[in-house]
Amino acid sequence: MPAGRVTGSGTAGLSAGVHLRMHDRYLYLARHGEATPDESELTQAGRHQAQLLGRRLRAVPLTAVHHGPLPRAAQTARLVGEELGSVPLRASEAAGDYVPHVPERGTGAARFASLPAADRALGARLARQAVAEFTGPCEEGSAPRHDLVVTHAFLIAWLVCAAMDAPSWRWTTLNHGNAALTVIHYAPDRPASVLVYNDTSHLPHDLRWTGFPARLRTP
Repeated sequence: MPAGRVTGSGTAGLSAGVHLRMHDRYLYLARHGEATPDESELTQAGRHQAQLLGRRLRAVPLTAVHHGPLPRAAQTARLVGEELGSVPLRASEAAGDYVPHVPERGTGAARFASLPAADRALGARLARQAVAEFTGPCEEGSAPRHDLVVTHAFLIAWLVCAAMDAPSWRWTTLNHGNAALTVIHYAPDRPASVLVYNDTSHLPHDLRWTGFPARLRTP
């Protein structure tokens, strides 16, 4: 992804809507539940977080639950799905854990300086794929589309920046709690809107901001 602004979804559909009948999309983004130190599975707290997230989303007419291939995301999606009923689960490499863009300068550049070139290229490709698969108004159906993507903090930050047409380096400044919820609305002929960001209201206090230092936690 070139330097500059994150592109691909903040204004997606602005010109396409003139030629095609496009429909609103609501994208629900959730980070996986708390994982064990080796990240091979969810902790008991992480499993509870996933169940509570699923219960919160029961009333949403979700088309699908997309999730990354790693165990912590796949297990979270499965537990969420058990609360939702018949909503299909769909694994997607684009919803995985990768670095979507390495800034050219600043703290973000230093943080990822040792990332191999192959991983940088893969992350940029998957980030473009995620924008294409999950964002923007949709052509299918006659009603708004609702999709949940169970993923990782990096991709959530990237898609939020894309929705806001923010500079591409800004994704490195955003954090996201385990099983917290972000919602982005894409409408034809209008810029995207971030309706909810990092919302943990469905979680009890002791399950919010797991894994984060105290200085980053909010009441």
